[in-house]
Amino acid sequence: MNTTGYVDLQVNGYAGVDFNAESLSTAEIRHACVALRRDGVAMVLATVITDEVEVMAARLRRLARARTSDPLVAEVIGGLHLEGPFINPAEGYRGAHPATAVRTGSLDVAARLHEAGEGLLRLVTLAPECDPGLRVTRYFAEAGVRVAAGHTDASLDILRAACAAGLSIFTHLGNGCPPMLPRHDNIIQRALALRDRLWCCFIADGAHVPFFALRNYLALTGTDRAIIVTDAMAAAGMPPGRFRLGRLDVEVGEDRVARQPGSLQLAGAAVPMALATANLAREIGLTTEQIYQLTAVNPCMALGLSIPAPDAGQEVQI
Repeated sequence: MNTTGYVDLQVNGYAGVDFNAESLSTAEIRHACVALRRDGVAMVLATVITDEVEVMAARLRRLARARTSDPLVAEVIGGLHLEGPFINPAEGYRGAHPATAVRTGSLDVAARLHEAGEGLLRLVTLAPECDPGLRVTRYFAEAGVRVAAGHTDASLDILRAACAAGLSIFTHLGNGCPPMLPRHDNIIQRALALRDRLWCCFIADGAHVPFFALRNYLALTGTDRAIIVTDAMAAAGMPPGRFRLGRLDVEVGEDRVARQPGSLQLAGAAVPMALATANLAREIGLTTEQIYQLTAVNPCMALGLSIPAPDAGQEVQI
């Protein structure tokens, strides 16, 4: 990475472009990257979500190859994030991922997807309880790919075992789970109990996690163990309307919340990182230095990348 700015580990699309679209062109990918750079983003992990294995593989190859033909795309898309298909199939934990494409962890499938990423796979989100023997977790960790838990209801013991096998991140904590959970022994509390071993990622749009809850979570993790991601999809940086996220139709209203039409089910997010940082300042009371830690330093540390120097010209927009 040769510039400063936000580093976002979870971007499904941007500025009207869906990274999971079947007809995605290099020109469209460049359009999204131009918009990301305009909005202060230095680097993202382009995120491919659950679908049939060959569909996911094609999406990974398409994104990887776009980098070879466009220098700006190569700068902005620093790698790929595979979210699924090895996630918990239960309603609520699965989220907006298509039920028919969710599958149990398989080394053969993992290897096929890894190969499709053409050396650019940096992060894989899976449910450890759906990874028998934690074989997929070990496979990716030994290959230098960071492994995150997400869309999961793993027990505390399984999470601990997964950490020993190479798990190091938790994807969008507080989401990818049902709205009603047991009072004490639930996946949010289990992840927070391992906050000394896991980077905890949060979406700071006020819809995925209410700001009062996000304040509580950050008080526990501290700004030195948390990461802000956007989970942005094509609606980010665009006016309200209808958009696509892979197979899904997504509707975004004036509240900037991305939902499946006629449902309260969230489907990605529509708030750019600049607005997320404004939320952190206004709603949580974080300093510019703390926000920079959450949105640039920590993501790089979690991926094992060099830490960018602060950009003196970049301001938190409130």
